[in-house]
Amino acid sequence: MSAVPLAERLRPTSIDEVIGQQHLLGAGKPLRVAFESGQPHSMILWGPPGVGKTTLARLMAQGFQAEFMALSAVLSGVKDIREAVERAQLLQVTSARRTILFVDEVHRFNKSQQDAFLPHVESGLFTFIGATTENPSFEVNSALLSRAAVYVLQSLSQDDLLQMLTRALALHEGIGIDEDAALMLVASADGDGRKLLNNTEIILRAALQKKQTQIDTALLKESLGDSLRRFDKGGDAFYDQISALHKSVRGSNPDAALYWLVRMLDGGADARYLSRRLIRMAAEDIGLADPRALRLTLDAAETYERLGSPEGELALAEATIYLACAAKSNAVYNAYNAVKALVAKDSSRPVPEHLRNAPTKLMKQLGYGKLYRYAHDEPDAYAAGETYLPDGLGEPGWYQPTPRGLEGKIAEKLAYLRGLDAEANSNVKKK
Repeated sequence: MSAVPLAERLRPTSIDEVIGQQHLLGAGKPLRVAFESGQPHSMILWGPPGVGKTTLARLMAQGFQAEFMALSAVLSGVKDIREAVERAQLLQVTSARRTILFVDEVHRFNKSQQDAFLPHVESGLFTFIGATTENPSFEVNSALLSRAAVYVLQSLSQDDLLQMLTRALALHEGIGIDEDAALMLVASADGDGRKLLNNTEIILRAALQKKQTQIDTALLKESLGDSLRRFDKGGDAFYDQISALHKSVRGSNPDAALYWLVRMLDGGADARYLSRRLIRMAAEDIGLADPRALRLTLDAAETYERLGSPEGELALAEATIYLACAAKSNAVYNAYNAVKALVAKDSSRPVPEHLRNAPTKLMKQLGYGKLYRYAHDEPDAYAAGETYLPDGLGEPGWYQPTPRGLEGKIAEKLAYLRGLDAEANSNVKKK
């Protein structure tokens, strides 16, 4: 085994050797056109780990015969940025070569650090290439973003990873791999080429140590152990998957909802966070169409707190399936948001006098509560025609129940009560 890491030995030396990203590197595609034009431009390479962002930046420097400078936003600061700028300025004076400045994990630089690149990108001192695993719309300054094209790189497919594995094994004659083991090894990488090559290197060392000429699933399990899926608890993968879970529940698809729940649990998401999101779904997307949903999700959250993992996860799965199958209504959600928007912009309207509390003699003399009608003393325990909102608001009808689930019964009752109001108001007008 070479001392040089396998991932480095297999790093492509031309764009034709790059595996995957054909939507960018195929004939007539944006990065292929950029390479063929000989005119580099600043860009942001956005994609998950291990899909070739650094490799593409290096190949651009090579293809454009440019000086390649690399900074890691994890390890670098303003001082390193200043030194890179000074070096690029020196090269500009002493050499006709272009400079490509590659910044890995650019989203980890703060606003002032990102701003430091702007004048030099603008002046053409260097071509800026930033690599990020996070959505540039949220993590990269708009000023820098406006000066750079954004290219989205995709996770490597199973075929891409199998091709990469074949190249890796070709460097080690005499060692083969079973089909089942190859598929298991590829699955362990979860679309990450670097992870595949690192795992492959571990397996090759194990095979050499055991003097095995054929890698099988037993060797994989023994050498790799549990291989977690790629999952960033605070990044795009996290928010994309919780969005998929929420939308699957809203879309009444229990299989999809359960899949995304398990994906997140498998990836290491906090089950307590997921239980809180399920409670939110019960209130937002089911509401009064099935009030039991909220109680059931609260019970599931409490059950998880009592049992922990993995036993408590079954309660979350039960709640997820129930929410997906339950009748849906966002009527409460819409009504709340409508009233919230009104209150935020409206004046502080006074409470009508008949609704005011009158605990003192003075308050009673002022008429507080005088004309209030006690609903329990009225027919059907309903004071037909009574008003409860401040003057001038009328009856806005913010809450509009759906015909689904229990809310259908609520709609019928409200329609009946509104009819009583209309009759009472009509009688008042006749008098």
